[in-house]
Amino acid sequence: MLTYLLRRLAGTIPVLLAVSIFVFGFVHALPGDPARLVAGPEASPADIAAIQQDMGLDGPLWSQYLRWAGHMLQGNLGRSTKTHATVAEVIGERFMPTLWLTLVAMAWSTIAGIAIGVISGMRRGKLIDRAGMVLAISGVSFPSFWLGLLLIDLFSVHLGWLPTGGYGTWRQFVLPSFCLGIGVAAVMARFTRSAFIETASEDFVRTARMKGVSEPRVAWKHIFGNALIPVITLTGLQFGFLLGGAIVIEVVFSWPGLGRLLVDSVGFRDYPVIQAEIMLFSLEFVLINLAVDLLYAVANPEIRLR
Repeated sequence: MLTYLLRRLAGTIPVLLAVSIFVFGFVHALPGDPARLVAGPEASPADIAAIQQDMGLDGPLWSQYLRWAGHMLQGNLGRSTKTHATVAEVIGERFMPTLWLTLVAMAWSTIAGIAIGVISGMRRGKLIDRAGMVLAISGVSFPSFWLGLLLIDLFSVHLGWLPTGGYGTWRQFVLPSFCLGIGVAAVMARFTRSAFIETASEDFVRTARMKGVSEPRVAWKHIFGNALIPVITLTGLQFGFLLGGAIVIEVVFSWPGLGRLLVDSVGFRDYPVIQAEIMLFSLEFVLINLAVDLLYAVANPEIRLR
């Protein structure tokens, strides 16, 4: 198991290297000069040049990349050009709101998606199956920003039941977590249904039924456990998607998280924060995929030999 873990960890190195090069090149291709934004509209060329030198933007791109990558490996993410605080502090202040929003959205969407998928798989072709799939298709069809604005108009403006935004109370989690998780719940429902139906057609399930095992026991003991294995992969990938995909939802609901920070940083050309956030999102996906692979290796030891 240790050998498999080390091999998988080694495989993440070229991925992160490629991502870092892409992120650095993409950020520096953005229009605008961050030094000019920091200096202000009345700054002289000499002042701008001094700020560029202080920010490390005066050298060729390859030297800027090597300096940035070297500092990042040492845990030095630089300082925000907007607030002048360290990037670690800026991201740390916004990380927990995004994490809590993601966990709440992931929890309810996973439970609801799996439940709808299992019920639809057990009642394939029936009315409840069709209703569940209509809900699933609707969940992936509605744009999250449009759904968020619609819910704000209904539950906040007209009914006054829930706040329009902010962070702190459970009522402020309801609308953004629903908008963030509705797409995941829909995908989970459709995927779980397909896995349930496919597993139900296996020979060992038919054998259990021929032996007189009750249908609820067949569904729980023989189908559900085996159908859930591929769902583990989807759950991990969807969790990574939620962590990095909350940008629109955080902007719509004025959520003080990483997504809102990224949007604000792009507008101000805050290179250090932009680069650190995108690298953080990439690292999250890599670690989640690694965790899923390890779970697979635990469930199926043959995977460790591949």
